[in-house]
Amino acid sequence: MTRLLAFIALATGLAASPALGQTSTGAHSVQSGGGSQTHGERPHLLWPRGDWAFSMGAGTDNRSKDASKSLGDPYVSASADWEGEGGLFYAGAGAETIDAGGSDLQLEAFIGMQPELAGFDLDLSVTRQWRIDADPGADADNWEITANVSRSIGKASGRLQFQTSPDGAGATGRWTWVEARLGWTFTDRLKGTAAIGRREQQDSVDYTGWNAGVTWSMSRHLDLDLRWYDTNADPGASEAQYGSALVAAVNYAF
Repeated sequence: MTRLLAFIALATGLAASPALGQTSTGAHSVQSGGGSQTHGERPHLLWPRGDWAFSMGAGTDNRSKDASKSLGDPYVSASADWEGEGGLFYAGAGAETIDAGGSDLQLEAFIGMQPELAGFDLDLSVTRQWRIDADPGADADNWEITANVSRSIGKASGRLQFQTSPDGAGATGRWTWVEARLGWTFTDRLKGTAAIGRREQQDSVDYTGWNAGVTWSMSRHLDLDLRWYDTNADPGASEAQYGSALVAAVNYAF
C-alpha cells in the first residue's frame, strides 16, 4: 500500500508540473492532446529533437492480452513518451500498479520505430519490464518484442499484432501472443473495437482471449473506455486472472 500511495503521488506530481509540458528540443511544437505549444531555442540540451507526451490512467482492472495483471483489482498508470522529428522513432517509460509475483508495481522502458510500407503502418518495438519488490527468487524482469501492422480505410481500421518474450516474468518461460483487431469510427469522439488473440506460454496457461468495447473522447485530453474481456483458459486457472470482466478505464494525456 505504501508503494501504491507513493506512485499515485508521483503521477499527480507529473500532471501538476508545468515543466513537463515543455519541449526538450528547442524551437519545436509539442503536441498536447489536440493542441500545441512552441518554445524558444534551447541549444545546450543533449536529447534529440522531437515531441514529448505524458499520460495518466486508471481503471477497474489492469488487463493485458485479455488477462488481468491486477487480479481483478483497480489500477493506476503513468507514462512519458518521446517521438523524434518526422515520427519515425520513439522511446519512453511507464509505470503501472499490478498484483503479480508479490509485486504491486511494474516499471518499463521501451524504444521503437513506426515506418510506413505499401500503405500499411508498421510499429516495431522492444520493451524492458521490471516488477518492483517481487517475491525473493522470483524472475522479476523480462524483455518484450512487439510488431504491429495496421491500416485504416475510411471509418474502418484493422491491426495485426505479434508479441513475444524469450523468458517471461515469474515462472513463465518463452511466450508468444498473436492478435487480430478490427475497429470502426462512429463519430469524431466515439470509436469501437473488437479483438481476438492467442497466447502460447511455456510453463504457464495457454489460452485464447477476446475483448470488445468503445472509447469515447470526452475532450482532446480525456478518453473513457468501456470494454468486455474474456478467455477460454482452463477452469483450473485463476478466475481473477483469466475470467470474464467488464472493465472501465480513463486516460488523461497532455
